[in-house]
Amino acid sequence: MGFKDVKRSKSGLQTRIIAIINQKGGVGKSTTAVNLAAALGELNFKVLVVDFDPQGNTTSGFGIEKEQLEHCVYNSLLYDVPVEDIIQETSCKKVFVVPATIQLAGAEIELVSTMARETRLKDLLEPVIDDFDFIFIDCPPSLGLLTINALTAADSVLIPIQCEYYALEGVTKLLESMRMVKSRINKSLDTFGVLLTMHDSRTSLSNQVVDEVKGYFGDKAFNTVIPRSVKVSEAPSFGMPVVTYAPNNKGSLAYVKLAKEVVKRAKS
Repeated sequence: MGFKDVKRSKSGLQTRIIAIINQKGGVGKSTTAVNLAAALGELNFKVLVVDFDPQGNTTSGFGIEKEQLEHCVYNSLLYDVPVEDIIQETSCKKVFVVPATIQLAGAEIELVSTMARETRLKDLLEPVIDDFDFIFIDCPPSLGLLTINALTAADSVLIPIQCEYYALEGVTKLLESMRMVKSRINKSLDTFGVLLTMHDSRTSLSNQVVDEVKGYFGDKAFNTVIPRSVKVSEAPSFGMPVVTYAPNNKGSLAYVKLAKEVVKRAKS
């Protein structure tokens, strides 16, 4: 079944385009993209996830074989292959993916000499925006041209922060980049929310980071905190979101709770 055959929710929600971003690696960007999308699909929202990281973890996290793809987001970005031709369905209800492969690694350099280089992603998503309730862009762990494209295409950002020492290090730089894009290219860009990930309630450090981040970001921080969980780490190796792989796991339940919080914020 093609993505055009699947109906949006009847919530009347305006499409939200949210970039999942943090220039630090290993903070749970792809894990959040995959599991939040799957949880929203279960709530009957139609979701598109744009894998914008050359590592392609979101693509493989949905069980898509990257080697068998004829085209990926790279071909749309640089060679105008219509995004409608590369959107893949997943095994998750109402969730679709714009896949990425290692080819995307070259895009950063190739985009430099391209016309309107900061708006390439925005332009390629334009034809399908109205087909989805939510569009998530899983960004690479850097603040280069790919991330600038994501910030230009998005209406807001979701920042995952790992509950570890130096959690807030680098976030200032990220917020600076956001301000630059907001002032020059995308006036409507805003912070949708800050998500604490890999929380271990047994350690005082994890709890200290939660307090620190909530103190820094205030009500922008989600109430939901994602716990550290073996099942969350295992699920991608089976090509499944944890909400499908182990639905009763504490990580799954946290992502379902997060999805409800995201819907509430999107409607407000």
